[in-house]
Amino acid sequence: MSVEPQSAAPRLSPALRGPTRPRPARPGRTAAHGYWRRLLPLLAALALVIRLPSFLHPFWSPDEGYLAVQARILAHGGELYETVVDRKPPLLPWLYEATYTVFGDGSQHAMKLLAIAAQFTTAALLAAFARRRWGDRSGVTAGVLFLLISVGFIPQDTQATTFEVFILPWTAAAVLCADRGRWGAAGAAVAGAFLTKQTGGVVLVPVLWLLWRAHGPAGRRTGLPRTAVGFAAPVAAAALVTDPAGFLFWTVTGSGSYAFSLTGSELHVLIRAFVNSALLCLACAGILPPVRRALRTTRPPAGRPLSDLWVWFASSAGAVAVGFHFFGHYFLQLLPPITLLATAALRSLRPERLRSVLTVPACACGLFVLWATVAPRSELDHSDRVATAVREHTTPTDRVLVWGIHPEIYRLADRAPASRYLTAGLLTNFSGGRDGPQVGEAYAVPGAWRVFAAEMRARPPALIVDDSRGKPYTPERVPTLRRLLAGDYEPLPGTVEGTVFYVRSSGS
Repeated sequence: MSVEPQSAAPRLSPALRGPTRPRPARPGRTAAHGYWRRLLPLLAALALVIRLPSFLHPFWSPDEGYLAVQARILAHGGELYETVVDRKPPLLPWLYEATYTVFGDGSQHAMKLLAIAAQFTTAALLAAFARRRWGDRSGVTAGVLFLLISVGFIPQDTQATTFEVFILPWTAAAVLCADRGRWGAAGAAVAGAFLTKQTGGVVLVPVLWLLWRAHGPAGRRTGLPRTAVGFAAPVAAAALVTDPAGFLFWTVTGSGSYAFSLTGSELHVLIRAFVNSALLCLACAGILPPVRRALRTTRPPAGRPLSDLWVWFASSAGAVAVGFHFFGHYFLQLLPPITLLATAALRSLRPERLRSVLTVPACACGLFVLWATVAPRSELDHSDRVATAVREHTTPTDRVLVWGIHPEIYRLADRAPASRYLTAGLLTNFSGGRDGPQVGEAYAVPGAWRVFAAEMRARPPALIVDDSRGKPYTPERVPTLRRLLAGDYEPLPGTVEGTVFYVRSSGS
């Protein structure tokens, strides 16, 4: 007897199948979700608290003022490296410009919130790295410790919304991606750091170290091209969007006198380096002795040496030293590798001992935040008074030239700059904060004085503000500016705390 083949069971449409049973979540994934759900709000709240003082003042440093004026020019149709210039890559000026375009440029609050987000993101990425290497508790330690020590310099260096704050998330992301073998993403993160500030690109060193140490020849053959493409594509795109020649000049070739000169400023620079190093040690107070003991007595887990973190620290230290300026905000680039090295050393402590150790940097953090809250801002007050005088002597459509290193005066006065060079630093090399002899026309950015003279002829400013106040770049030491003032301008009676105002002569 033949048997008829059974036909396949008819397929029901999803609507007729009835409710489907949800898949049970994997325990590891559920645990990770709960871990981050508890940790991320803690890091966000801590990042907000330590940067609350940043909202007390519109500007904390000349760099912040420069970015604000630059963003306004770009938002009104200006071109980077043409109608406004700086020795920096374009990423942060573009971020400022986008923020001003969306939220308006009457307030810095949107950028200050983005700075908090950058601090939070860096802490979260370091927590992810530490958790991957050494477990849950180390992730918490790394995220919290980074935020505690991130305010360990003078307030102008830690509360300003400037380049180094936005470098850090990129550098942390680059090393985390490299640790996970995601080489294209690691290269793109290195590009993000470089396009924020040139020194951010040194994170490529630990990325390549991880590529070399963690993978065999086959892995290098695939990882190296992916890293290179991930880095080169964003950098090439940024150069093409701006101007390749201008991008190359202003980010690499046109800053030799700023980046590599030290003559005559040795003592000045060494004192600054010592002071900021001491402040960093104060921020890390309490963790240094146990870290030193742990590094002597504790071996890293098998297969997880700390060499990549030491390479990261050494390359970041080199970035801090480039140019021999040693400003406090340069030291911020050291904080991610310091945080992870400390976390690795502290991982063997008992929980109560670890809490006791972290209490000391927490107290130091509170002192730095208090300092930022109550510290006087004499330079900002001076800029406010100068800006008030500028408004009194000009109309809203007048262009103004501020000869000084405080470009925030343009913003506070609500007046447009008469030159693409927003500070005297680009025209004299004083922007490095040096007190030595290498300040003057001869040390300017190559070609800058020719362009500046053409600007003064084409659209002479209605008012020139000499805010040099006895610095090495006073008009008496700058022949081109001295001739301009003597021929076409006359001083107004009175000064504002040493700042002199010049208006165009009636016959000019």
